[in-house]
Formats: sequence, structure tokens, C-alpha cells
Amino acid sequence: MDLEGTEVCEWLNSRGVACFLLKYRVPGTGPYPKSAAALEDAQRAVGMVRARAGEWKVDPKKIGVLGFSAGGHLAAAVSTHYETRLYAKVDSADELSCRPDFAVVVYPGELADPKKGMEFSADIPVTKDTPPTFLVQAEDDSVHVENAVSYFLALKGAGVPTELHVYAEGGHGYGLRRTKLPVTGWPDLVDEWMKTIGVTTGAQ
Repeated sequence: MDLEGTEVCEWLNSRGVACFLLKYRVPGTGPYPKSAAALEDAQRAVGMVRARAGEWKVDPKKIGVLGFSAGGHLAAAVSTHYETRLYAKVDSADELSCRPDFAVVVYPGELADPKKGMEFSADIPVTKDTPPTFLVQAEDDSVHVENAVSYFLALKGAGVPTELHVYAEGGHGYGLRRTKLPVTGWPDLVDEWMKTIGVTTGAQ
């Protein structure tokens, strides 16, 4: 909750970006479609933020998702599974779109299948309407850099604006914590990317 949660919110807040931290269910059976729980939580969260945007003083047309590792997979999943809620309607928030307006996906897992030569997962149905996405992963990541690379190629093939950063070293699970490796500079690249897609404006 700190490495890939509260520390991320503090960083975004320092850049003038509101952050909502989602504590989602992580079933042992694996991500969607093996289990819908995590994706249900993400769909619900995006809808709730959009429904209460006025109260919370955020722009309902600039709601993004950011996730690391399993959360990176979840960010990709909610970016591609938003037309239909996977749960019964709770309230009016579930009548609003749960499509993120942008996504930041950091060292994701389970987007490429090692049993199929790292083939991109058919469970992440990328279309031209998938939101703009920023991807970062290290080549020596034990979870396999092909997860980010294959997602990038799928997004590129669908004509989705996307940016991919691959580093030689970094491993897995570094979050925002500073290291001596170049990968540690990825948050600065996200800062610039959010400006280029119009989420933020100028220096904070």
C-alpha cells in the first residue's frame, strides 16, 4: 500500500494531480477472466470518481488509472473492459462510463503468455477506443518485459496513442523509490507525457 500506493499518491499530488488509491481484491485464481473481482473493483472505482467529480473537484474527462505489476494488468484490463459492468448495478455511478481517459502501466504481468511464446493475451481486447497509454518495464524484469512490449504493439496496431520505455536494468517492484539505474527516472517521463496528452498543463 505504500510502495505502489500512498507514495504514488504523494508524487501525483506534488504535481497537482488528485489521486484515489484503490485497495482491490486479488483472488488467488488469477486476473480476469479467471476471476472478475479485481476488474469489478476497478470498474466501480472509475465510475465512482466520475460520479463524484464535482464534489471532489476533479475533471470527469481526465480520469486515469495507474498500476504496477498485477495492478498494471488491472489498468490494462479496465482500459479494455469498460462497456459492460461485470457486477449488478449498485447506484447511479454505475450508469456512467468506467472507461479511463488515460492509463499508466508499470512493469505489468500476465499480458503476454509464456506458454504461447509470449503471445499477447486475448483477454485484453485492445481497440481504437482503448485510452492513451504509457508503458514502462525493465528488460531484466523477472515478470518478462514482453508484457509491456506486446501491449504496446497491440495498442500501436489499433492506432491508440501510446508511449513505451524499456530499460536494460531495473528488475521488478521498484515503484518510485530512487535507485542508481536509469529506470528510476520514469516518473519524470510520465510528467511530460501527461502534459502532451493534455491531462496536465505546464510545470507544477
